[in-house]
Amino acid sequence: MRVIAGTARGRRLHTPKGLSVRPTSDKVKEALFNILAGLMGPLEDCAVLDIFAGTGNLGIEALSRGAGRAVFVDSSRDSTGLISKNLALTGCSDRSRVLLKDFSSALTILESSGEIFQLVFLDPPYQKGLNERCLDQLGASSLVDENTVVVAEFSSRENIADCHGRLRQIDARVYGDTALAFFTTMQKGSL
Repeated sequence: MRVIAGTARGRRLHTPKGLSVRPTSDKVKEALFNILAGLMGPLEDCAVLDIFAGTGNLGIEALSRGAGRAVFVDSSRDSTGLISKNLALTGCSDRSRVLLKDFSSALTILESSGEIFQLVFLDPPYQKGLNERCLDQLGASSLVDENTVVVAEFSSRENIADCHGRLRQIDARVYGDTALAFFTTMQKGSL
C-alpha cells in the first residue's frame, strides 16, 4: 500500500500483520480520489475526518494531495500507533490529530469543539452496520455542512440507505467486493 499522488507520492505505508485491518486497495483509492476531484475539485486546505482509519491510508492520501488538516479516528490502539507511524513517514504529523476512540465518542468530542469537515471517510469493518450508525450520527451533527462530501466504503454485498439525516447519496460505485457511496448534505431549508 502506497501514497498515490501529491507530496508523499510513492511512499509505502506501514500495514498491520494479519487480517485485523483491511486497507483500501490502491485501485479503489485511485478511483475514489478521481471521483472526489470531479465532485470537489482540488483538496487544497480542506479539513478531513478519517473514521475507522486503520492505517490512515485515505486521510494521508488526502493530506498528500493538499488537504490542510486531518483527524484520524480508530478504536484500536494498534491502529492508532500505525497511523502515527505513517503520518511521521509521510511528513504529515504536523497537520494531523489521532484519536483513540470509538466513532460515536469521537464525533461527540469533535462536534463539541465546533469542528467542521469538508471531506469525511468511513471505512469500518464490513457487514457490522457501523456505516449506517455513523452516517446517521454525522447526518444529525454540525460536523458536516453544505460543502461536505462523505465517502462510505463497504462490502458490495451490503446495502446502505440513501438518506441519513441531512446526508443524501449522490453517487455509488462497485469495484469487485468493495462498494463506495458518496454523500453530501442537504441545506436545512431544502428538506
